Amino acid sequence: MKKIINPPAVRRPFGNYNHGLLVPPGASLLVTSGQLGIALGDSVPSDITSQAELCFLAIKAILEEADMSFADVIRISGFVTRREDFPAYMAVRDRYTLDPKPVSTLIIVGGFTRPEFLVEVEVTAAKVM
Repeated sequence: MKKIINPPAVRRPFGNYNHGLLVPPGASLLVTSGQLGIALGDSVPSDITSQAELCFLAIKAILEEADMSFADVIRISGFVTRREDFPAYMAVRDRYTLDPKPVSTLIIVGGFTRPEFLVEVEVTAAKVM
């Protein structure tokens, strides 16, 4: 099992995440590329919630292909282009993450490869086999 690391010497997390997760030896590790809010048919929704949903659906498919689930995610890195999109992104993230909550980083970036992209998400997952 993963061990939650939230030392009393560090301020509690701001949201639904942990400061650290310790993964036991022998766990299988999966690292994803950043997933963008683009559908199979190349359509890109105009809003952050729909794009974030597509990011997490893509991650779900990658996890399932590796015989994993969101319960195995230990780290999420999210990148958004606008500060005002934080709450909408985090609402989608929080619907997908399970306990113990993964560690999480959220960064504002200047943009992505195409101007219509508003969010990109990558994860690391670990599962004891």
